[in-house]
Amino acid sequence: MNILRITGLVATAQARLATITLKAPLMQAARLLSRPQIDLVVVCHPDGTIAGVVSKTDVVKQIGHCAGSACQTLACELMTAEPVCCEPQDQVSDVLALMERHSLVHLPVLDETRRPIGVVAARDALQLLVREGEYEESLVRQYVMGAGYH
Repeated sequence: MNILRITGLVATAQARLATITLKAPLMQAARLLSRPQIDLVVVCHPDGTIAGVVSKTDVVKQIGHCAGSACQTLACELMTAEPVCCEPQDQVSDVLALMERHSLVHLPVLDETRRPIGVVAARDALQLLVREGEYEESLVRQYVMGAGYH
């Protein structure tokens, strides 16, 4: 079996990436989270490195505590600091295990300088594993059917 790495999901992960600054208002995160495929917003330091993440659940909980769109909360006040992350060279199976261990369905993907390059979803990782399994099954079937007896 091939070792599948997160690099195989980078294009999809890039499409899921939305970033904001530490001082961005929570409502900016809410607007980003309303977009299709955006389920997690990565909060970045001024140098572009990851500071934390804000999820849809975080936003909904906070808006419930303040006056809706009049909410003045900053992203840095609500974010999960030092979030669990992965890197492109990580194995997909290891990342899925990490997600399960921490009860997460989305993880930021960071480059070697700790800058976000995407957000990987558990669903995408599982689909990649299923596709690879189906491909390997077809190779075995072709081999067995083609071997025959001589």
